[in-house]
Amino acid sequence: MTNATERLHTAGQSIWLDSINRVMVTSGTLARYVNELAVTGLTSNPTILGHAMAASHDYDESLRRQLGEGVTDAQDLVYALAFEDLGAAASLLRRAWEESSGVDGYVSVEVPPDLAYDAPATAALARRLHDEAGFPNLLVKIPGTPEGLTAMEETVAAGIGVNVTLLFSDAQYLQTAEAYLRALERRLAAGQDLDVASVVSVFVSRWDKAADPLLPAHLHATLGLAMAKKAYASYRNLLSGERWAALAAAGARPQRLLWASTSAKDPGLRDDHYVAKLVAPDTVDTVPEKTLLAFADHGSFDALLEADYAGAEAQVAAVAAAGVDVDTLAESLQRQGSMAFSADWAALVEAIGAKVAGM
Repeated sequence: MTNATERLHTAGQSIWLDSINRVMVTSGTLARYVNELAVTGLTSNPTILGHAMAASHDYDESLRRQLGEGVTDAQDLVYALAFEDLGAAASLLRRAWEESSGVDGYVSVEVPPDLAYDAPATAALARRLHDEAGFPNLLVKIPGTPEGLTAMEETVAAGIGVNVTLLFSDAQYLQTAEAYLRALERRLAAGQDLDVASVVSVFVSRWDKAADPLLPAHLHATLGLAMAKKAYASYRNLLSGERWAALAAAGARPQRLLWASTSAKDPGLRDDHYVAKLVAPDTVDTVPEKTLLAFADHGSFDALLEADYAGAEAQVAAVAAAGVDVDTLAESLQRQGSMAFSADWAALVEAIGAKVAGM
């Protein structure tokens, strides 16, 4: 009998784990998630890395080894430790990557969030991280700020896979898709292959956490799903267009839509609320470990997500009529997310520096 996460996979949706730590890798827990819960990818961010590295002694031996090899910069040490975990995860996911011909099976590592508004620095570091990783199933995470999209275009044009993160609105998704198409068209014009993987991460539950305190009860937990549905409708529309068809015929692959922030932050919601309502083929859902285990245990879904732009827009209009400026909130959520990740990254680098100083 298949579990709920396996049924998601059968429906055409990839499940990626939004978590990584040394114990998960060395204890066999991640291998079990891959083998038993249909996990076919993994993402990380500064918050995740910080919780893993700074709050335990699990990385002390690796730190000493890196120091012995001459690595002393705290940020370089963070990436060296991260690549040890991500490299092990990439090996576990290599089969999914190979069997899907590079569509699935990726791990992600993020450029420092404080570079979110510096396109040249982001593009340069993305290339460096790609080169240092040493395994093919890596996506470099770049925030979807205007400067980040410039860096993403340059990175994809250079043949490096990208996970564009911190996107919230349909407009932000479309700007990202446009940058990806331009990058592929540049490669096509240069006679280069178009086999460059990318996903675009649209955050969901953060909408409701921000908007619900401003809305009447009957509109609670509606905005995040409505915004996701708008993005999904635009995604399907793009893939049915002539511009994409020309690129696909030349060997391009879709920039898959990825649902992020799909844990239920409102205790009044079912723990599988967002996961169950965002099941759609040719998409990815990246879930925290707790959400993964909950859905595998008792999750279910009734239907696949429909590409209903008009219906989703009507839901968004109802929220707007209740006094929430959705466009302004989208920009605010992206800015707040970038600032939060920057703060977490700074704290992580500082904590690693302090550990080194005490060794």
